[in-house]
Amino acid sequence: MYLDHFGLSELPFSITPDTSFTVVTRSHQEALNTLLVALNSGEGFIKITGEVGTGKSLLCRRLLQALPAGSVSAYLPNPFLAPRTLLLALAEELAVEVDAASDDYHLLKSVNHALLSYAAAERQVVVCIDEAQAMPLETLESLRLLSNLETEKRKLLQIVLFGQPELDRKLAEPSVRQLLQRIAFHYRLSGLAREEIANYLAHRLRVAGYRGENVFGRHAVRCLHRASRGTPRLLNILAHKALLAVYGEGKHAVRAKHVRQAAADTEGAASTGWW
Repeated sequence: MYLDHFGLSELPFSITPDTSFTVVTRSHQEALNTLLVALNSGEGFIKITGEVGTGKSLLCRRLLQALPAGSVSAYLPNPFLAPRTLLLALAEELAVEVDAASDDYHLLKSVNHALLSYAAAERQVVVCIDEAQAMPLETLESLRLLSNLETEKRKLLQIVLFGQPELDRKLAEPSVRQLLQRIAFHYRLSGLAREEIANYLAHRLRVAGYRGENVFGRHAVRCLHRASRGTPRLLNILAHKALLAVYGEGKHAVRAKHVRQAAADTEGAASTGWW
C-alpha cells in the first residue's frame, strides 16, 4: 500500500466510522446540536435521516460519546427484529436481567422496573437505533408502546432513530401514524459543501500521520466534490483510489486525472467533468 510512500501511520480514508477522524462539518454539527437539545428537553423520539454514506453511524457514535456522565445508553445497529426480540435486545443493552422464557408482560415489567430505578437515580436513558428503516412496522409500533413508559414528570427512555430516507416513507404508513406524531425533533443530514472538501481531506491525512504539503490539488478537490456529490463515504473511496493511482506513478500530488480514474472505477460516482 501507499502508507510508507506518503509517510502515513494508517489509512486516512477508511469507510469504517472512526470518531478519531471526525471532521466537524456544518451538517453534522447541526445534527448533533439538534440531538443534544432534543435529549436535554426530554423528548421521547428524535429522528435523523440521510442518504447512504452521509455519516449517520458516525453521528450516532459522536452522540454516544457526548452524552452526560452517568447516562445509560443502548445501541442497536440491526433493528430488523420481531417486537419481542427487540425488547430482549434492549434489556440486554440496558443490563436488565430478564428470563428469556418469560411472557411479554413480565418481560416488559422487568424493563420498566429497571427504567424506574435509573430514573430514581436521575440517570438519563438513551436508545440509539441505527438503520431504523429496516424495522418491521409491527416492531416500530411496539417501540411506540415502549415509549409510553414514563413518570408524571419525564419519559423513562428517549429513542433516537437513525435511518435512510426510506424511514420517512415507512413512518408515513397509517399503522404507525401515532409514532410519527411523537417525533418532535428531526434533522436531515446532507453531504459536504464544496468549500468543506479540502479541509476534510487535509484533516484525515493529518490524523493518519501526514506532515507534508497538500496532497490534493485544487482541481482534484473540485473533481472529488463533483464525483462524490459531497457524500463522505463515496469521497473516502474516491480519495483512497486516487492515492493508489498517484502511488502507482511514484508521485505525491493528486491531480484531476487521478480522480477521474478513481471515479471511472467506482460504482455510484458521478461524472467529474473535464477541467
